[in-house]
Amino acid sequence: MKKGRLYVTVLTLLCFIVLGCEKKESKKMYSNRTLSERYDQVKEAFNVMNKRVIMPADGYLKYPYLVPAGFYSQMWDWDGFFMGTYFCSIGKPEYLKYWALNLIQGIDEKGYVSGCATTKGPRPIMGDFSMKPFLAQGVLFSSRAMGDFEWVRSYYDKLKLTLEYRNITQKDSLTGLYYWQNAMQSGADNNVALNYFMDDKRTFLACDASTMQMREYQAMAMIAKELSQEEDHLKYMDEAKKLKSAINKYLWCEEDKIYYNVDRETGDFYKRISYSSFWPLMNNVAPMDKGRSMIDKYLLSDLHMKSKFGLRSLSKQDPDYNNKNIIVPFSNWQGPIWPIANYIYAIGLKHYGYEEDVKWVAMTVTDLLMKDYKMYKTMHENYCAETGQPLAPSDDYKDKDGNIIGFVSWNLCFEPLLKSIISGEWELLEICEID
Repeated sequence: MKKGRLYVTVLTLLCFIVLGCEKKESKKMYSNRTLSERYDQVKEAFNVMNKRVIMPADGYLKYPYLVPAGFYSQMWDWDGFFMGTYFCSIGKPEYLKYWALNLIQGIDEKGYVSGCATTKGPRPIMGDFSMKPFLAQGVLFSSRAMGDFEWVRSYYDKLKLTLEYRNITQKDSLTGLYYWQNAMQSGADNNVALNYFMDDKRTFLACDASTMQMREYQAMAMIAKELSQEEDHLKYMDEAKKLKSAINKYLWCEEDKIYYNVDRETGDFYKRISYSSFWPLMNNVAPMDKGRSMIDKYLLSDLHMKSKFGLRSLSKQDPDYNNKNIIVPFSNWQGPIWPIANYIYAIGLKHYGYEEDVKWVAMTVTDLLMKDYKMYKTMHENYCAETGQPLAPSDDYKDKDGNIIGFVSWNLCFEPLLKSIISGEWELLEICEID
């Protein structure tokens, strides 16, 4: 009887040891040498590809402008912002400044500014306020990198006007939160957590829109401070604090331990676990315990966002989850691995103490990008979460020489991410401390 108990005890201990080893092995550890080698590969490849996103001043666009390259030849709002922050990280902040100046000239008397511009002029699309909340952030980060805020002074009132206009068109008066008029306006074109069909007239208090706008208030507060506009500095900091509080009050679902978008008409959580749920983590909105519980339960769960090839754009449990290769009439945010979403996730992971997982995201996604580059001399905007295969734009989109046109854009942000991991000097697009 004692021998039997001893046998069971030993067997149980062995099982725990084996399971423990498997658990350790499931989180791949990367040496500094491996990370440095990957960084060098990425830096070399991106030094070639970054030239494709810079266009010379032409027509309406009075300054050199940034394009996603490949499928897209227009200047876009958040593509340009993230590309501009990449250029800041390699000592060329003027391109983010040029992006801001090209957009600022399109601000009309109401404060409207289009999120897309061409050499022929602004392209007014996707609602009353098509520009996503990034303009003040771009002005701030470029000015910081150049060590010069004086150039902003003559545009300061126009920047303020854009905030006022957004409050008229996209701020919910009851909660103080922000909403998109449609999913296309958000940039995550067919995000199932929003209304992406024209006949769907619902609007949602959105995790991403509200977090982006919170960051705009923070950025404007810091710009105001640099320009000795103390009253505005205090005003915009107060707006940012109120918005942070509202995000936690209305968008956090305590039962499910996650942020959801909320139906403006019913006030109910719209329980779709999409990329937009994780935006508040990028800006430290969630308290540490809630942020970590959300990450463990959803972001790093194989059942939801984590795949072998990176972090998905929609939970695998969602009934609409798919990896379709589409780019027209909208790009697919219903499952595929988007490098920009993974960059945003990685910042959130770092904020909440997941150092090894940040490395995993960086190495896993750059593996996709480098395979792409070696095969096609370009990249794609998203990748299949189940196979890692490049998706849009598909291979039938080719240039005059028969080469796949691909996509560059914000994929460039993985260079500064790797640089941060290696150097320990993190570039997390942080703006300022907020209570």
